[in-house]
Amino acid sequence: MGGAAVREIMQGFALRTGLGRTDSPSTRYLWTDAFAVCNFLGLFVEEGDTEAMQSALQLVDETHRVLGRHRPDDLRRGWISGLDEERGAKHPTLGGLRIGKDLPERISDEVFDAALEWDRDGQYYHYLTKWMYALGCVSRVTDDPRYRGWAVELARAAYASFSVCDATGLSIGLHWKMSIDLSRPLVPSMGQHDPLDGFLVYSRLQAGSAGEKEFDLSPELRGLSQICVGRDWFTDDTLGIGGLLTDACALARMMTDGNLNEPILLASLLESALAGLELLVRRRVFEESAERRLPFRELGLAIGLHAVQRLQIRVDKNAGVFANKNELLSTLEALVAYVGLARAVEQFWLQPINRRSPNWIGHLEINEVMLATSLAPHGYLEI
Repeated sequence: MGGAAVREIMQGFALRTGLGRTDSPSTRYLWTDAFAVCNFLGLFVEEGDTEAMQSALQLVDETHRVLGRHRPDDLRRGWISGLDEERGAKHPTLGGLRIGKDLPERISDEVFDAALEWDRDGQYYHYLTKWMYALGCVSRVTDDPRYRGWAVELARAAYASFSVCDATGLSIGLHWKMSIDLSRPLVPSMGQHDPLDGFLVYSRLQAGSAGEKEFDLSPELRGLSQICVGRDWFTDDTLGIGGLLTDACALARMMTDGNLNEPILLASLLESALAGLELLVRRRVFEESAERRLPFRELGLAIGLHAVQRLQIRVDKNAGVFANKNELLSTLEALVAYVGLARAVEQFWLQPINRRSPNWIGHLEINEVMLATSLAPHGYLEI
């Protein structure tokens, strides 16, 4: 399926979520919107679709306007950063961005309910890094430094609020979920790959910023690097494995561009992804019914699998960059055996009967947008 199918999916997403409409509210959700921005950019870059470009920029503005401000059902008003209207509009990410969940955040004296917390608002570090990534893509396509500036301001605000230090000041972790105003942790434990995602996204934003203090993220990068030391990246979660592969793709790209030199980390990401994939296949999870599968998580894996052959070509053509080239190519060769799983996942969720399952309908927007990303991954993987 080509651009026409992806365009149709993205137009449906825009219509249902009220993008650009004045007769209905704009229903924004940060993770989905980040992927959607990349999808719109991909349609523009690959097919010259100027309407898609307009949608990408409009989506950025609406996401900031909705998720950078307090909820309509909150007694607080205005920008969550506390800035006045004029300054808030110029710096919409300075206080972070809400997740966009249906329920309000848990108040400070409310008993914690793990199941209910999934549906409560707040801020997620791993959603913020996805939005930073999307803003960086917009900046590269438009050559407009405002978007990069917003990404850097978000990166600083997120690290300052989510990071955890020991008594000596050493960075040792990141909170998983913070309150809307970033004043208190809602879930203090750390997402397994949060520091990795942060390190790579911040590194990409930092690239080329020598001498530009406004874009400098050196302190944050030192902290994130400390947190990453000695971490085990293995996961048997489909979305997590896909994330490892897309992170590996981003890392290899920065290495060939001369912005990072992390061959051991790259090998670790690929080996962890391979081990997770082997385990999933042995468990036969992709033979389950639609009612027992989570589409957006599987589609995250599919997106990552689309990065494998791109990685293989990049490593093979840049032998001088990768000191452990043979080791990397050996792991990539093993991963290539699973690349066909991406199309199998896409075809499964394109079948009308599977799209009628509660797991598809209940998370329609994130499922649709990530399906579009998997069908046309250029905007997410290559910009």
